[in-house]
Amino acid sequence: MARITGVDLPKNKHIEIALTYIYGIGRTTSKKILDEAEVSYTMNSDDLTDQDVARIRKIIEDKYAVEGDRRREVAMNIKRLMDIGTYRGVRHRRGLPCRGQRTKTNARTRKGPRRSPGARKK
Repeated sequence: MARITGVDLPKNKHIEIALTYIYGIGRTTSKKILDEAEVSYTMNSDDLTDQDVARIRKIIEDKYAVEGDRRREVAMNIKRLMDIGTYRGVRHRRGLPCRGQRTKTNARTRKGPRRSPGARKK
């Protein structure tokens, strides 16, 4: 099992998909990395040689912010929005959707479970 940037890649998956288990790498980035490392997209993650893993690891470390660094970067971006008081920052602070979705109905993922008006009496 290949281990890259602290993440164990899943077994028996195409390497293109397996790389997306690393935070900060999506399908497009995965394809770019594999092109540069000269590895086939359809090769299974089990079938990678040590040289393939080393090439992929080196490319990721040199060119991409992944895992902890990427999470920190995203958190700092959100914190900056909240500090300067932008609309998006206020929505983050209140725990509401910040990309224009409706909130009269839906948005339960961000707002949490419904609180019924009758349950608060007494």
